[in-house]
Amino acid sequence: MNASLDILPLSSWINTEGKPLVIAGPCSAETEEQMLETASQIKKEGFAHVLRAGIWKPRTRPGSFEGMGEAALPWLQAAKKETGLPVAVEVANPQHIELALKYGVDILWVGARTTVNPFNVQELAEALRGVDVPVLVKNPVNPDLQLWIGALERLNQAGVKKLGAIHRGFSNAQETKFRNSPMWNIAIELKTLFPQLPVIGDPSHMAGKRALLFEVAQRALDLNYDGLIIESHRDPDKAWSDASQQLTPVALGEMLHELHVRKESYPTDYQSQLEIVRGKIDNLDRELLENLANRMALVEKLAEYKRDNNVAAYQVDRFREVLETRATWGKSLNLYPNLVDELFKLVHMESIRKQTEVMNQINA
Repeated sequence: MNASLDILPLSSWINTEGKPLVIAGPCSAETEEQMLETASQIKKEGFAHVLRAGIWKPRTRPGSFEGMGEAALPWLQAAKKETGLPVAVEVANPQHIELALKYGVDILWVGARTTVNPFNVQELAEALRGVDVPVLVKNPVNPDLQLWIGALERLNQAGVKKLGAIHRGFSNAQETKFRNSPMWNIAIELKTLFPQLPVIGDPSHMAGKRALLFEVAQRALDLNYDGLIIESHRDPDKAWSDASQQLTPVALGEMLHELHVRKESYPTDYQSQLEIVRGKIDNLDRELLENLANRMALVEKLAEYKRDNNVAAYQVDRFREVLETRATWGKSLNLYPNLVDELFKLVHMESIRKQTEVMNQINA
């Protein structure tokens, strides 16, 4: 299927004065006092364009705080009136949409657990048909780009043109330092397919820890994301949900001040120098592919040898050896360990596929 979205630019529905969009506020609206005090501090810091708060907070398991529901929406109304900032909430069903719009919510977002279900997304799309409100779509919990695209397409086909994506990371299949693995390549591919689509980084849910927020936020800006959505609470350690990933408005303001916003383009004076460096990169990429092709040619010879000697294509000890030795080599070259690990997992799995293909073709 051809990839296309009929959407309006971010600047047409919110004015950030050329700066990255910043959406900030507590993970959950807990009390009216907490919501208003946090909003007031955020406004005072002067960095936010939009206030956010969780109203409906279904958790992975029942029993923990799951949001105040409709009772909290008047608090957002009051925060909006007091600060002059638009407000955003997550919606998961048509009833949420109806209530949010009733109380003057300006921006809606679709959560990761909703994005993963096309039935739910279609219900939201139908409820939004004919409604002129911006909608941001978080990536699905699992790393499935097609599900993310499908959710965006369903909303767009229902007439939602003020549309954006939130990259909040993906559930970890193995232990990492992040709460949700960023898997930046998936968001980059989304942006490549839809260059006009605003992509907002969610450092809070990727990092899961205050100490990692700056690293993740800076990476998002380095990749030319259109903005950030970050959780901020007047007293994070006492937050009723996701305490470890929230910052006070003052601390968030200080962090944002330290971030570097990269330029999308560059002065003409530097263009020729950049093109020279890019040309060298292109040459090295061609060499990488040529070396990979040579490696696969050796894999074919290996497959023939294994066939003639009735040896299995996959051998656990060899797989471990490849990963361990390549990790050591990569470390000596100052390469990022995850890059080396993922690269050689892909290369080795392709080698196994190629071997079984050759062996089966010959035996057929």
